Amino acid sequence: MSVLKKLAGETATYGVSTMLGRLLNYLLVFLYTQFDPALLAVQAQLYAYAGFFFIIYTFGMETSFFRFARKEGDKQAYYNLILSAVIVVSIVISTLLILFAEPVARLIEYPEEVTLVRWMAIIMATDGIMAIPFARLRLEGKAKKFVRVRIINILLVIGLNVFFLVFCRAIYDGEYLSSLRPLVALIYIPDVPAAYIVLANLIANLTFFWFMRQELMDFQFVWNWKIFRPVWVYAFPIMIMNIAGVTNLLFDRMALQFLLPDGFYPGRTTRDAIGIYSQTFKLSIFMNLAIQAFKYAAEPFFFSKAEDKNAPEVFADVMKWFIIICVLMGVGICLNLPTLAEIFLRRKIYHEGLPVVPWLLLGFLFLGIYYNLATWFKLTDKTQYGTYLTVMGACITALLNIVLVPIMGYLGCALAFASSSVIMTALCYAFGQKFYPVPYRVGSALGYVLLGGTVVFGASFLPRAGFWIDLGVGLMTFFLFAAIVLLIERDTLPVRFRRYLGKSA
Repeated sequence: MSVLKKLAGETATYGVSTMLGRLLNYLLVFLYTQFDPALLAVQAQLYAYAGFFFIIYTFGMETSFFRFARKEGDKQAYYNLILSAVIVVSIVISTLLILFAEPVARLIEYPEEVTLVRWMAIIMATDGIMAIPFARLRLEGKAKKFVRVRIINILLVIGLNVFFLVFCRAIYDGEYLSSLRPLVALIYIPDVPAAYIVLANLIANLTFFWFMRQELMDFQFVWNWKIFRPVWVYAFPIMIMNIAGVTNLLFDRMALQFLLPDGFYPGRTTRDAIGIYSQTFKLSIFMNLAIQAFKYAAEPFFFSKAEDKNAPEVFADVMKWFIIICVLMGVGICLNLPTLAEIFLRRKIYHEGLPVVPWLLLGFLFLGIYYNLATWFKLTDKTQYGTYLTVMGACITALLNIVLVPIMGYLGCALAFASSSVIMTALCYAFGQKFYPVPYRVGSALGYVLLGGTVVFGASFLPRAGFWIDLGVGLMTFFLFAAIVLLIERDTLPVRFRRYLGKSA
């Protein structure tokens, strides 16, 4: 239990920057949804493409850094080598994107957004280069600095969004400080919110170079193919796996523009649909945040426990509590979905996308389980299996999107994502038990998922009676579900919690 407590503490620490940061970013949904969905479509799609390209910029080097810097015992040498490679790749790709921004903009069917393509190229280069210094902080256990820099960046993004989309907009519209309107008019153009969202991200990202200057100052550009070759051999399957994995996550937003038939939603354009789906998607973000926070702490943790004879049992316990926490989170979101929509989605037009959220949450839950299961092929150096599984998952996602979106609209995107995640998880478990057996509590896991799904399905039939009543009913149902889970697990809880439940130590 002490090992799990340590992992939980590290997850919570990294979660401060991930969860708190995204929670603050979540408030931006409230800001963004005051605009027409069609105006946000380009921003949603550019960030989907950026998520895909980020994998190419870093090409598996984060995981390779953890593996080689720890195992070979020469952290600085591998830091210099790996960061050198990432810098070269990032600069080359972003330079090409900047030079060919016009044809790229036409290719993605936003020919008027050449400037945004160039800004995104700089953002992606910054993210790629900074990935290795941040990985170094994680390896060295400098979680506080990791969290501090991430939170500062997020606060800058939020502050700049508020400055451009609230302060400047209000002055431009003459709501107050009208004397400043001529000055604001030099930097503010109405009805282009996507441009200011990207610009805020760009400015905030450039500050990374200052806040991470210590990690950059002791860096020396080096190149040694003999040393780098095994790093690349290890990383290549991980890169392919990550490309497939991010395709599984982002294919819907990249392809919806091309797959959705014109006029599918009466009175809505394709760009409206993209804007609605992309903003509604964010209501499922809490599950993904928990998974990301867990991954930050778990990857170095799993590597550190690899030689421990008790590792399989520890991994099984980690999986069990991960599933319980994620199921509780998913049920809590679904039970209060109408309330969350009233708070965050300013325009009622965005509420049309709410049916996708439970399916997205289910997909993220199984994706998180998959990331846990994936430990076996990283520890056994059989990363090619990760490649096979994620490529298969990406193919399933793409195929189901192609089949379902013309029939079901963006609900087909959510169903495709959930189906792919479930299939990947099942296959990863089957292969993992063959090469690295872990005594996972499969019955318990499926039981909690089914119980949570039953509660959410049953609650969907409850009539809506207004904001406060809906909120009260949702919270009461959630606390009842949580109490049932605690009673089921009362014998496995830490001593102090068992005492609260009336169990003897």
